[in-house]
Amino acid sequence: MSVDLSGKGIRTTAIHAGEHHDTGSTSSAPDLVMSSTFRVEQELSFSANNLEGDAPYVYTRWANPTNDQLEEKLAALERAEACIAFASGMAATTGVLLGSLSSGDHLVMCDTNYPGTAEVARQTLPRFGIDMTPVDTSEPGNVASAMRDNTRMIWLETPSNPLLRIADIAAIAGTARENGALLVVDSTFATPIATRPLELGADLVVHSLTKYIGGHGDAMGGAVCGSRELLESLRAEALSHYGGVISPFNAWLILRGMATLPIRMREHAANAIAVAEYLEHHPRVEAVIYPGLESHPQHELAKKQMDNFSGMLSFRAANNKEVAARMMSRLDVIHYAVSLGHHRSLIYLLQTDDLAPTSYGLEGAQLEKYRAVAGEGVFRLSVGLEDPEDICADLDRVL
Repeated sequence: MSVDLSGKGIRTTAIHAGEHHDTGSTSSAPDLVMSSTFRVEQELSFSANNLEGDAPYVYTRWANPTNDQLEEKLAALERAEACIAFASGMAATTGVLLGSLSSGDHLVMCDTNYPGTAEVARQTLPRFGIDMTPVDTSEPGNVASAMRDNTRMIWLETPSNPLLRIADIAAIAGTARENGALLVVDSTFATPIATRPLELGADLVVHSLTKYIGGHGDAMGGAVCGSRELLESLRAEALSHYGGVISPFNAWLILRGMATLPIRMREHAANAIAVAEYLEHHPRVEAVIYPGLESHPQHELAKKQMDNFSGMLSFRAANNKEVAARMMSRLDVIHYAVSLGHHRSLIYLLQTDDLAPTSYGLEGAQLEKYRAVAGEGVFRLSVGLEDPEDICADLDRVL
C-alpha cells in the first residue's frame, strides 16, 4: 500500500514516496532486503537485457526491493519519471558518460566542477575517442560557442564545485535542444529541494547521494533521474554491466536520510547565510562566495533558479596554508575533512596549484579567470546543522 502523493507537499513526499510493503511486512519503516538473489517461480531469461520492466526480482545487481524504494523516492522529489541508484556519485557519473557517449562524440562540460568528474572527462574519455571542451558554463554564450556538429552532451554542475558558479539551466537547455544534445546536470550541491533541473529543460540529473540526500556521512551512493526511455538503456548497460550497484543497506540508510531532507536543507541554508555574512565582515577573510549573498555575481539567477541556497560556501583567507594547519589541530565542532552535505560541518582547503593544472587542466585565460576568484586556494565549507554561533566561533579561533 502506498500513499497517494498527488497534490502533496515536498516534505510529505520526502517521507512517504516509494515506501510501500510488497513483502508482507507490516513495518512502518522501509524494509531492508539484503538478499543478493531471489527464488524464481516462473521461466525467466538468464540475461538482464531480456527481462521486462515488470519482471520479478532475480538478482540484486539487476533490481532489489530496497533499492527500488530509494529510486522511487528520489524520482518523486525530482519530479522525474524514473531513477537509477548507483554505488557512488562517481559510479552514476561514469555510468552516464560511458553509457551515453561513443567514439567520435563531443562533450561540452563546465571547466571547474567536481574533480573526479573533471578527471574522467579529461583523462578517461579521450582514451575511448570522446572529445571534451571545458567552458565556463556560468555564461550560456560560452556553451553555445563550444557546440559542434558531433556534440552529443552538455554537462553542467550548478552550483559548481568549488567556486559556486551558477549555470542558467533553462537557457542552456535551449542550446542543447537546438543542437540535438543531451543536457545533464549534476545537482548534488542544490538537491531537489533547491533546484529541479528536469523542470527547467534538463534531460538527466545526477546526484552524489553520499552528500546532502543521505545527509549523515555514513553511506555512499549515487543516482541518475530522468525519463524512463533514457534510463532504460542506462540501467541495462551502466548499472548491470558496469556493476556500480548500490548495496541495499546503503540504500536503506539513504532512504532514512531522505525523509528529513527538506527540513535539513532549510537549516543548512539558514546556517550558511549566517556564517557567510559573518565571514564577509571578518578582517582576515579576503572573499566569500555564497549564492545567497547579494555580493555573489549571479545572486539574481540563483534567486530565480533555486528555492534554497544550500549549505555550501567557499572563502579565501589571508595565509591560507597557515590557517589550514591551525584548522587541523584547533577546530572544535568543525571537522577538517573532505566531502560535504553531512549534518556536521566540514571544511577543506582546495589549493589552486593542486586542482587547476591536474584536475581541470586550466591554462591561459581560463586559469587567470579561476585565480581571479580563487587566488591561491579557497576553503570549501559545508555548513552543518550545529548552532551557527558555534560554527562562527570555531572559525574565529583559527582565522
